[in-house]
Order: sequence, then C-alpha cells, then structure tokens
Amino acid sequence: MDTLLLIKALVMGVVEGLTEFLPVSSTGHLILAGDLLHFNDDKAKVFDVVIQTGAMLAIVWEYRARFTAAVAGVLSDRSAQRFIANLFIAFLPAAVLGLLFSRAIKAHLFKPVPVALAFIIGALVILWVERRDRSHARIDSVDDMTPLDALKVGFAQAFALIPGTSRSGATIMGGMLFGLSRRAATEFSFFLAVPTLIAAGAYDAFKNRALFSAADAPLFGVGTLTAFVSAFLCVRWLLRYVATHDFKPFAWYRIAFGILVLLTAYTGVVDWSAG
Repeated sequence: MDTLLLIKALVMGVVEGLTEFLPVSSTGHLILAGDLLHFNDDKAKVFDVVIQTGAMLAIVWEYRARFTAAVAGVLSDRSAQRFIANLFIAFLPAAVLGLLFSRAIKAHLFKPVPVALAFIIGALVILWVERRDRSHARIDSVDDMTPLDALKVGFAQAFALIPGTSRSGATIMGGMLFGLSRRAATEFSFFLAVPTLIAAGAYDAFKNRALFSAADAPLFGVGTLTAFVSAFLCVRWLLRYVATHDFKPFAWYRIAFGILVLLTAYTGVVDWSAG
C-alpha cells in the first residue's frame, strides 16, 4: 500500500482519537483534516466513521471492569440491567434520526464552512451551559440516572448528527443541563459512545462494502490503532481535567478555530475544496 496513504491514515487516526471525547467535534476535525490532506473521497468518508471504533475500544478498555460487570449481571443484577437499559434508551434518538436523515446531512453539511459555523454555535451553547449555577447537581453518578434522564441525554446526542456539533459536547452539555454533575455527564458520554460508535461504524462499513477490498486492511488497521492509543491517553487526561476545571476553554478554542476556517475560506488562503 502507498506509504503516503498510510501516513494520512495515521494522522487521521490521531485526530479522531484526540477529539472524539472532547467537546470539539471529532467529525468536524476529520472533515477539515481530510480536506487539507486530500483524503476526502467516498472511501475516506467511510474510513472516518469506521476508525471511531478504535476510540470506542479505548473506552471499553478503560472501563473494562464496569462493562464486564454489566454483561455478567444482565440477567440477575438490577444495577447492571438499569445501566444497560439507560444506554439503550439514550442510543435510540440518534439511531432513529440518523437512519432517517443521514443521507441529507452528508450531502449538505459534511463541508468545511457548515462545520465551522457549527463549531461557533456549539461553543456559544457550552458557554451558556457553563454560566448556569452548577452548585446543586441533581445526579452525581451515572448509577443514579433514570430512564427519563437517559432519554433526555439521548435527544441531546442527536444534535451531533450535525457535523461540527460534537457528540461528546452535545451529551456532556445536555447531561449538565438536565441535572448531571460534570463528571457524571462526562462518564455517561463515554459509555454512550460504545453503542453509538459501534452502530455507526458497522452501518457505514456494511452499506459501503463495495468500495473496499482486502488491500485496504492496513489503511484501516493503522487508523484504528492510532485512534485507540490517542483516545486512551485523551480519556485519562479528560477524567483528571473535569475534576477541577470547566469546559469554557474548549468553547473558546471552537470559536477561534471556526473563525479561522471561515476567514481562510473567505480570503482563499486555504482552498477548502470540499466546501
């Protein structure tokens, strides 16, 4: 396989892993990075979705004891049953809406300029949520969530179907808005990534299977592995970060990055060919 193509896969894997669980939009960053690297054809778009599996596996590994206990207790332990049921409930809104509207979204919004606008709008939402009084969060632990709490977070996640919004940002901010503590909202966002990213990766890979052959295995292997490693490091860091910090710095980053993309698109400094 072409060495340059493998290097592009490595870069995209790192971008995916570092941004998947931060409220900055991994899809938005992948669209922008892919455009700059000229790695944005139909096969590359499926690649972007499939390598999210690597980031998802980092969560499974980090919380392996939690997931093992949930699977082992699914038939007998009420806490495990509630945990799995809440993940399923929260997963449904994005799954249903994604099936209904994914083709239209990809046709019109998977472009740098709409992504940049979503970056900025999402940043304003983060700043608004963080300005609210957080001194009396109703839910301090994921285990205290009700099915209604899970459904509310699930509808918040559905906003992330718009590229540039951020799946983690939507679920974390939605969780905080609906009464979860910052850590509980962050951890539930991690857990919800598992069914969401598995479903998205499997669906896109199956739907576009005709685009690929066995020769593409190294490409996907490199992207998935680097996504796993970088996501694992990022998750460890983020858990320490949320213990003593808020998400405002990510909002300012989103605003700065979004404005930069819009300015370079307007002035022609960067040829955003996908836009």
